Amino acid sequence: MHFSTATLIELAIVLIILVIPRALQRFRLPAQLTCFFFGVLISIFYKPLSADRGAEIMATMGIASLFLLAGLEVDVAEIRRDLRRICLYLVFFAAFLIGIAMLAMRFLHLGWQAALLLGLGIMTPSAGFIFDNLPNSGLDEEEQSEVTINAISAEVVALLVLFLVSQAGSAATLGISSIILLALIVVTPFFFLFLGKHVVPYASGSEFSLLLLAGIVCAVITQNIGVHYLIGAFIAGLVAGLLRTRLATLASSENLHAIRLFASFFIPFYFFHEGMQVPADSLVWPSLIWGAGICIIAIPIRLAKTWLQARFISGRTAGSAFRISLSLVPTLIFTLVIAEILRSSFHINDELYGGLLIYAAVTTILPSLILPGLRITEAGDIATSGESASAAS
Repeated sequence: MHFSTATLIELAIVLIILVIPRALQRFRLPAQLTCFFFGVLISIFYKPLSADRGAEIMATMGIASLFLLAGLEVDVAEIRRDLRRICLYLVFFAAFLIGIAMLAMRFLHLGWQAALLLGLGIMTPSAGFIFDNLPNSGLDEEEQSEVTINAISAEVVALLVLFLVSQAGSAATLGISSIILLALIVVTPFFFLFLGKHVVPYASGSEFSLLLLAGIVCAVITQNIGVHYLIGAFIAGLVAGLLRTRLATLASSENLHAIRLFASFFIPFYFFHEGMQVPADSLVWPSLIWGAGICIIAIPIRLAKTWLQARFISGRTAGSAFRISLSLVPTLIFTLVIAEILRSSFHINDELYGGLLIYAAVTTILPSLILPGLRITEAGDIATSGESASAAS
């Protein structure tokens, strides 16, 4: 048996992607970010892999399964219960989004579409990443619920805005894409019901594969109409979740766990692939300046916005509101997606593109560095772990 050098290199890279990022999590380095940086390094030192079709397919499986899971986790009943609070959140979100877009149009000379997309990339929390890290965040159950509602509502609205803005360049394109998307929303429930009646009863245990198949098909359809994979996958998950009462096994807790495991295996390849697509021209000092500037302006604004929401809309204490706002800082997936759209479709300069990647990295790592050291006193104030220990003694 003979293995080529290229095959051995690719097997070694797969092993590195699956093992080393997880091992580095003990140092509070998010695995997704490590995979992304590995992709950047491979694009520099081993270019043949950048054009590998297999890596692209695995990346698609990762992002599709992640947003399929995001759609499944939407709790419509909980959204209805908190509708007033969510609407107030979204008013804040819309106001800040429009404000950032106006600044981008004024100072960066971007068109309105690119400016709004830039605002989405900066403002939208990465729900999938945030949910993965919530169990280890140190937040209590109510705080985790607040973070979940905020992240899901922002992500749903961001997906809608992403679709409308990305297709708004032409009325005909927007009309055709809207018809196809509407048809997808209408047809998908019937597809699931057909499977539930004619396939699932005679193929026990097939729910997972059928659900995953639907998510990938919907993702490919939306990608081919000029929208991103994540919108189609999210729609498939959302529809499956809404059919829980009629198809209990399709969106069962076992199936959600299986999709979560599947996504956790493939999503590292998405970040790795995205890292390989970073152009060398964006890895320059001006990108660092852009990234620092975006972080200095955007992160305090986002923290203040979410703190005000949690403090005065939800009635949290000052310390609890800060922990919630810090938990919602990561924008990793949305920033990567939007940055790529802006680079490929709206031709932003490589320095700004690189700056967005740096912003994504900083927002991703920030909570993991700060949250574990924070504790809330009985009065609701913030204290570091050391201060809490001193007070206890």
